[in-house]
Amino acid sequence: MGFNCVRLTWPLFLATKQSLASLTVRQSFQRLGLLESIAGFQANNPSMVDLPLISAYQAVVSGLADNNVMVILDNHLSKPGWCCSNFDGNGFFGDEYFNPDLWVQGLTQMATMFRGVTNVVGMSLRNELRGPKQNVKDWYRYMQKGAEAVHSANPDVLVIVSGLSYDTDLSFVLKQELELTFTGKLVFEMHWYGFTDGSAWETGSPNQVCGRVVESVMRRGGVLLEKGWPLFVSEFGVDQRGTNVNDNRYLNCFFGLAAELDFDWALWTLVGSYYTRQGVIGLEEFYGLLNWNWCEVRNSSFLQRISALQSPFQGPDLTYARPHKVIFHPATGLCIVRVSVFGPLTLGPCTESDAWSYTPQKTLIMKETYFCLQADGPGEPGKLGIICNEPGSKWESISDSKMHLSTKLGDGTTVCLDIDSSNNIVTNACKCLSRDNKCDPGSQWFKIVNATNISTRPLLQISSNLDLNGAEHAS
Repeated sequence: MGFNCVRLTWPLFLATKQSLASLTVRQSFQRLGLLESIAGFQANNPSMVDLPLISAYQAVVSGLADNNVMVILDNHLSKPGWCCSNFDGNGFFGDEYFNPDLWVQGLTQMATMFRGVTNVVGMSLRNELRGPKQNVKDWYRYMQKGAEAVHSANPDVLVIVSGLSYDTDLSFVLKQELELTFTGKLVFEMHWYGFTDGSAWETGSPNQVCGRVVESVMRRGGVLLEKGWPLFVSEFGVDQRGTNVNDNRYLNCFFGLAAELDFDWALWTLVGSYYTRQGVIGLEEFYGLLNWNWCEVRNSSFLQRISALQSPFQGPDLTYARPHKVIFHPATGLCIVRVSVFGPLTLGPCTESDAWSYTPQKTLIMKETYFCLQADGPGEPGKLGIICNEPGSKWESISDSKMHLSTKLGDGTTVCLDIDSSNNIVTNACKCLSRDNKCDPGSQWFKIVNATNISTRPLLQISSNLDLNGAEHAS
C-alpha cells in the first residue's frame, strides 16, 4: 500500500511487569475470552501463539524488518487498554498508572531490547499527555529524563517527544528548548484530527474553518518547522467510509498543509477491527485502512489519494536538488499535468507533474519554457500561453484557506482554478467564499507546493517523426 513505517504501540507495563510480559499470547487471549481469535492465531501464526507477549512484540518488529518496513516504538499508555481520556490514570506524570520512575525504566528496557535492530528507527516517549495534572514544568523535568534514558540505552534511534493537551500543543518549546546532551536526533510530534475541533468543519464554512484551524496548528506546533525542528504528525485519520462530512472537509485542509509543509506523518490506523476494545469483541474500526476481516482495503480511492504524500516533495537529499513548484489538488491527491503542448491541462500523479515557478509578478510559469498558466473565462479550460502580462495570467491565493487560486479577466471578472467531472483544469466563478456552511470548496482548493524531487520534463520531444508529445517523465 506504499507505506514504509509502522508506529507500533506498546504499554509501559509490558516492559516493566514480568507477570504481563511472560503471559503467552494464548494465555492472554484466554483471559479475555477470545477463543475464536486463538483459533485464528493457531491457523495463521502458529509460531507465535505460545510466545510470551514481549516475545510476540519482538516477532512483529522482526516480521516488519523482513519486509523492509521501519518501526517507531510508541509508548502509548501504561496500563493496557484503549486510549485516551483525561481520567484514565494514564494521562500525565503522577497519575495512578503513570509513575515517572517506572516510565524511565520501561523506556530504558525497550531501548535496550531493540538496540542494534536496524529497522527500529525511533522511539516515541509518550502518547498524548493530558489531564488535570499536566503542566509545563513537569513536562520539561521528565521528558528530558526520558529522552536521555533512551539515548543512553540506544544512541541509534530518533527520540520523539510529544506535547500537551492530547499532543496538540508544543508552543511552549519556542520559549524554552529541551536541555539535552545529544543533538541531531530530536523530533517533535503532534496529533491533528477533524474531531480535534468538534464539529466545526461541518457546521462552519470550510474556508473559514480551515484558515482558523491551520493558524492554530501552526501556532501550537507547526511553527517548529519554520525554526528548523523536525515535526512528525504522528496521528491523523478519518472515517474511511467517506460519509463523514466533518472528516471529509478536514482532510482536504490537512492534505493541503501536509503537502505545503512536507512533514512526516502516521495515519491512524491500519486495523480494520479489534480482537476486543472497551469490552466489545470484534469491534469494527471505521478509521481503519483495512476492512473488518483485514482482507481488503476499506477505501481504495483514499489509498490512491494519499499516495502523493507518501514520498517527500522536498528532499531528503538536496545535493542535486532543482527547486521548483508543483500545483497540488488536495481533494484528489493529484497535481496539474499537461497531456501535450497543445492538449488540455488536467490532473495526474504528482510524480508526472511539470516543474513550475511562481514569479513575484504572480505568474505561474512552466520552468525552462515561456509558457504560463492562463484563464479564458468561466467554464473555459485552463491553458498555457506565452503572453504572460495579459489579464487572466496573474494568480494569487485568496480566501481564509489560502487555497483558492484566482485571477482577474479583462472584463474585471474574477475566476478561480477548478476541475470538471473528468479532472480537466477549468476556471469558474470562485465558490464558497462566504460563510455558507453548505458549500464545499474542495474542487477549487489548490496548493502551490515547493518541490525538489521531480525532474523538469522537456516541453518538446523532437524526434525524426516530429513527435510533439511531452517526453515521458522519470523520477
